Amino acid sequence: MDDKEREQALLTALTTEHFVLQTSRSATVTESVGRATIFLSLLSAALIGLGFVSGNDALIPPYLGAVLPTLVITGLLTFLRLVQNMVENEVDLERMQRIRAYYHERFAGGHDFFLDAVSGGGAARATWAAVGNRPGRAQLLLTTALLVGAVNALLAGLGVTLLTGLAGLSTGPAIGVGAAVALLAFAAQFGHVERSSTAQV
Repeated sequence: MDDKEREQALLTALTTEHFVLQTSRSATVTESVGRATIFLSLLSAALIGLGFVSGNDALIPPYLGAVLPTLVITGLLTFLRLVQNMVENEVDLERMQRIRAYYHERFAGGHDFFLDAVSGGGAARATWAAVGNRPGRAQLLLTTALLVGAVNALLAGLGVTLLTGLAGLSTGPAIGVGAAVALLAFAAQFGHVERSSTAQV
């Protein structure tokens, strides 16, 4: 195989790989949307159920005792999988940018095709630029994972508020403890997303 044939074979392989990576990205986005939708639908159903039992004070504690742990566990598992999907998406996008950088260097000539893939700042900055963002921690707040993480934090805070209220703490301090737990839970989830992200911020 001469150099021309080898380059043509490589170009064919890279084109195929680019298509496979784009398909993989689409699959991770679709799964993320599906999982978040299932979790939020479960949350919505739980709130509707709470509306049905709210007329009977005796039913509210056992209902919340059954539903809140279920929501927290489901939310945590959903959050962890969404973080995995986010990382898979970042890895796929970074690999696509490397392929696009090769296209630019070998075939673009004097044109600016695929120029964003070779912009300064390394692969991570090019990956962020591909989706129109600048690297920064604030961008992580916009992920589906942290959307679910925020709901998880609120549920954890609500659960702690109810438990401390049942333990005899007055309403004000119970709400304060619950709010602190919610903030800590969100901070922990944010830290997990930040550590897991392959695009350095």
